[in-house]
Amino acid sequence: MLRGVQTSRRALLQAFGLTLGAAMTTSSRAVAGAFDVGDSGWEGYSELYEIAKKELGPDRVKPVGTLDWSKLKADDGLLFIHPEQPIDTAEASQFMKIGGRLAVLDDFGRGDELLRRFRIERVPMPGRPVTALRNNPDLPIAEPWVDVSGGKIGAPHPVAANSKRIVLNHPMALLHPDLSPVLKVRCGGSEDAIVAVAGQVDKGRLFAMSDPSALINSMLRYPGNRAFGAALVRYLASDNDRAHGRLYLAANHFTMEGSVGGERTLLRDIEAQVSDVADSLARARTLGLPPWMLAVLAAVSVAAAGVWVGRASARPYRSPVPRYARATPLVARGGVAGRFAMLAAPSSPRSLLLLELKSALFEAATDRLGLDTNPSSDAVLRAIAGTGKVDEGMMSRLKESLRRMQRAESAVLSGSGLRVDKSTVAEAHEVVVEVVRRIGALDARVKPSAGPQSARSSYTLARPGDDDGSRGDVSEPS
Repeated sequence: MLRGVQTSRRALLQAFGLTLGAAMTTSSRAVAGAFDVGDSGWEGYSELYEIAKKELGPDRVKPVGTLDWSKLKADDGLLFIHPEQPIDTAEASQFMKIGGRLAVLDDFGRGDELLRRFRIERVPMPGRPVTALRNNPDLPIAEPWVDVSGGKIGAPHPVAANSKRIVLNHPMALLHPDLSPVLKVRCGGSEDAIVAVAGQVDKGRLFAMSDPSALINSMLRYPGNRAFGAALVRYLASDNDRAHGRLYLAANHFTMEGSVGGERTLLRDIEAQVSDVADSLARARTLGLPPWMLAVLAAVSVAAAGVWVGRASARPYRSPVPRYARATPLVARGGVAGRFAMLAAPSSPRSLLLLELKSALFEAATDRLGLDTNPSSDAVLRAIAGTGKVDEGMMSRLKESLRRMQRAESAVLSGSGLRVDKSTVAEAHEVVVEVVRRIGALDARVKPSAGPQSARSSYTLARPGDDDGSRGDVSEPS
């Protein structure tokens, strides 16, 4: 039962990866590109395909668009030509471990990720080649590499044994700490550039060349290139005990599935599909999205814009009231209403309440006791104490409240903040109301015969409940 569930999950993952990969690359696969075995143009690989069929037989040469690792056997060969997506390094290693032979012909494709797995690095040519076709440095002449150490001349690699001169086309060079050189380009003033290497990996073989253009149709007219291509085919699938081996050709963009030797784990499938999706997105960034996907995105954008326009145009809007017809906020009004709105606003500091209580106290004392305009705090305290109606305890509380009021006034004038809690305001309010009551300022309005009156004496404090509408009211601060 568990095996069936895992198999179905793998099938879903593979279907998702293949569908997305095919969707992202539909536009690019519509036209055969360079190195395609089906392209008979000058940069195609149809000539090499014919050479392979002649050397091995038509039934043993398998061009693939989807490489199924599970179908590969130990005597098979695998040729990657300019891969445009990363090669599965784990499966490639497993294929060579069982005895398979693998070759990578790549200069600027994604084959470098597999090469790095085996410590092979692609680098630019180190210098100008000594020999080149028509003296063109972009068409250098490669020669078989032979070992001359120890005073003896070794034999060239079997792939290059029948080719004295191979014309390259804009090649890269290879750095290799372990594998054996196969082809070199002599460069003036620098070391020779190695352009092909080979070596044993477990029971199998790995061959890498940094110029796939050396085997395109137009380059196979040179005898050395043609002999090199035929030798490479034999080396991969028809060497010694490989009389029945098949040669798989995977060029440019292709997909991969399966696992060497059978089924692989679900985690391995997930990693493979994630890699395929990432490669499809990278390919889309490079080549762009396919036309059908652009059409879908355009249709979705138009539909979204239509929905937004429809909702915006159908939305009812309240007609704005002209500025001249708007009600004036209480804060902007003058008089008692505006002053009360300002003091009651949540953003107003409580220090303004202390200043308002001080103003009310001084106005009441000036009006009731006949003091000069704008009296000092000492003059107000002496006048209140002189009435004999305020005991020492209340006078002490009054002095403390006045001290706090003066601190608040200094802070407001200087622009600095002063933290005033509710208890301080409540205490000042209680003291001011009590003192004003004791000196008789809450009684009926008194009009002294002598002494100047305050400019605001018409707002004499009154007890709550008085029916004289001309009097103000001292109430609990909010």
